[in-house]
Amino acid sequence: MGPDQAVDLGRKLLLEALILSAPVLIAAALVSLLLSILQTLTSIQEQTLTVVPRLATVALAGLIAMPWFIHRLVSYTVLLWQNFHRYLG
Repeated sequence: MGPDQAVDLGRKLLLEALILSAPVLIAAALVSLLLSILQTLTSIQEQTLTVVPRLATVALAGLIAMPWFIHRLVSYTVLLWQNFHRYLG
């Protein structure tokens, strides 16, 4: 495997990781934004009130997107195995 193939493989891996993490990160960011607006409007500045909704949102987003995650990971793994011969020589 040459350096160009290693860089291409790493680039594809990082892109796949970015795509897989996007739904959970976007959901957490939206909940954080809504909670920050709510805290500003109500003048409640307790930081512990934001932790539980964020954790629940991340867990729920992960559970909802789990079939898509698994399908995407399996497709990526199959693609790697199908192109394995390119990395050997």
